[in-house]
Amino acid sequence: MEVPTDLRTGSPPAGDGLGSSLAYLLSRAERSVNRALAAPLASEDVSVEQWRILQALADGRGHSMGELAEAALMPHPTLTKAVDRLVERAVVYRGQDPADRRKVAVFLADRGSDLLGRLEAGIAEHHRAILASYGTARTGELMRELEILVRALEG
Repeated sequence: MEVPTDLRTGSPPAGDGLGSSLAYLLSRAERSVNRALAAPLASEDVSVEQWRILQALADGRGHSMGELAEAALMPHPTLTKAVDRLVERAVVYRGQDPADRRKVAVFLADRGSDLLGRLEAGIAEHHRAILASYGTARTGELMRELEILVRALEG
């Protein structure tokens, strides 16, 4: 794997300790982004993880728990508890997988679609705040580079 370099000097980034760790910096960035994202979600009593689940189900196809765990970036036991809470709120439901009737899939209920609609404005404002503070071009470039990094690391 290629070592990151300072664009001006071509050398590794300055600093030592945690501040020079890519994993640490990515975790800090994720924490900051998720903290800001949690605010508009809180008005509807939705966590960031639950929002990811709802977003993954918004395609209307229904997904297995394995697919949802991957999409929502959650371990299976945590995902199961989160889906159970969403089922209790009647925003998602479990049903037969259309591709394999022996399997169970999770689907977005009408109430879940309505909930996502109510969350849209807050999510859009969160995105606008990032663009305003970091810049549209830089945000787009960062997202592209992170996608490339993920693909490289996942093989």
